Amino acid sequence: MLITFTGRRTGRSYTIPVGYQRHGDILTILASEAQKKQWWRNFHEAAQVEVRVKGKTLQGAAHLVPPSAPEFTARAEETLRRLPWMGKVFGVKYRRGEPLDDEQVATLRRNIAVVQVTLAKP
Repeated sequence: MLITFTGRRTGRSYTIPVGYQRHGDILTILASEAQKKQWWRNFHEAAQVEVRVKGKTLQGAAHLVPPSAPEFTARAEETLRRLPWMGKVFGVKYRRGEPLDDEQVATLRRNIAVVQVTLAKP
């Protein structure tokens, strides 16, 4: 997926490729190695975005899910259940079929950022 947004400080338009998961009108993006990336910081406050998904351009509002929010852990765990190999990318030893332990959650909170896009109704 491509996500296009306006930089909160620069006012410039940026388009970047990201991985995502879709649940109805919600797109979830997990940014690995978040401390090395800047783009997700534009969503501390909700911001309008455009996404290009499967050849379609859609509008939506994106926001950062705080690491302390239960939804942060739920989205990370959901991703790992679907794509267990991502544990290595995220810096955790994910054990298929087991819930995340406190140490794994702490590592995820340090290593990833979760951005959710709520798509606008057509």
